[in-house]
Amino acid sequence: MTRRLPIMLVCALACTLALAACASSDADAPVTVTVQPGPLLIAVQAEGQLKAVSSTPLMVPGPMWTQRQLAWVVPDGSRVKKGGVVARFSAEQSKQDLSEAMIDMARNTLAREDKQADLTKTRGQLNVNLAEVASQLAIADRYANATDLAVARNKILDAVQDKHFLTTKQGILEWRQHQSGVRGRAELGVVGAKRATLALKVKQARNDLDALELRAPHDGIVMLKADWSGQKPHVGASFFAGRPFADLPDLNHLQVVLQVPQIQAQGIQPGLAVELHPLGAPNQGVTSKVSWVAAAASPISRQSPVKYLAVKVPLPAKAVTEYGWMPGMRFSARIILIDAKSTLSVPNLALDTHGDGVRVHIDEGGKTVARKVTLGVSGAARSQIVSGLKSGDRVILETPAKEKAS
Repeated sequence: MTRRLPIMLVCALACTLALAACASSDADAPVTVTVQPGPLLIAVQAEGQLKAVSSTPLMVPGPMWTQRQLAWVVPDGSRVKKGGVVARFSAEQSKQDLSEAMIDMARNTLAREDKQADLTKTRGQLNVNLAEVASQLAIADRYANATDLAVARNKILDAVQDKHFLTTKQGILEWRQHQSGVRGRAELGVVGAKRATLALKVKQARNDLDALELRAPHDGIVMLKADWSGQKPHVGASFFAGRPFADLPDLNHLQVVLQVPQIQAQGIQPGLAVELHPLGAPNQGVTSKVSWVAAAASPISRQSPVKYLAVKVPLPAKAVTEYGWMPGMRFSARIILIDAKSTLSVPNLALDTHGDGVRVHIDEGGKTVARKVTLGVSGAARSQIVSGLKSGDRVILETPAKEKAS
């Protein structure tokens, strides 16, 4: 037993030294991955809201700036048919305006009749006076031309004076007759102009009362618009005509507006496939394509500086009708950046940004070699390699501790 113990200690020591040597060798070796063609799926998750591609604004009916009160309105989000009533209004002020305008019209009619009667009376009196003067002037003219033998001299002189007076009076009466006609036409013109103004006022008031119903110009869903305080139209509220009241989206053309975090938005472009479904209803999934991408990302909340990229994805009309989707619904989406059956890719851990380019480190027989590569689609964990690598290359993921220290 005394001889075997040293031998066992020597064997144990030898094994320990061998294991230590192996561990040291593994620690010095870099962590690598062998590049091989294979399937690659890179997608971006996002959420967004269903909106209409086009929407018809509905305005409060009536002449501009006239006031009315909401008497009835369909519930927000209701479906309406073309020509259907969306809201009804009352216009007490317009009723009062119409009553006042009708009274003013009646007064104007009476004033015109009075003015016409006065003008007729004045003309009649002038005609009587002119006829009387003409008769007297004929008598005076006869005596003024008589001889001294026929009529006494004093009568002849009186007749001459009467003729001059009557001629002057006739001229004055004719002038008054002319002026009466001119002044009468002017006064009637003023009354007529005022009547035209009152008639327009009556017409406007009647049109205002006739425009108390808001109707849908086409089929759609009524989306009531909130005011500056965030309150939507309600019965009893007052409005001015011409103010935006609601929107009527076109249900035949709906799209989901996605908000993608800027950090994940790299590579998103029109034409990419998108898988969508309403939140909470994964069984209502559809596939579409990106139709529009915003030029730049921007914040969507004042409380957060995080920027998002807006992306629009139209929905098939058949699916919208089948599932009864409506604007305002929230959707979950997966934007497919790449879905390749066979391509080269490496973990992002292996990428090293060097100046304007990207490179990876290759293990060639224990020697580390830097190689410039061209990236395709990049995801959160892996990136597609378009050029710079070939199948079988051993890409270094992590360099040994000694090399890091050096």
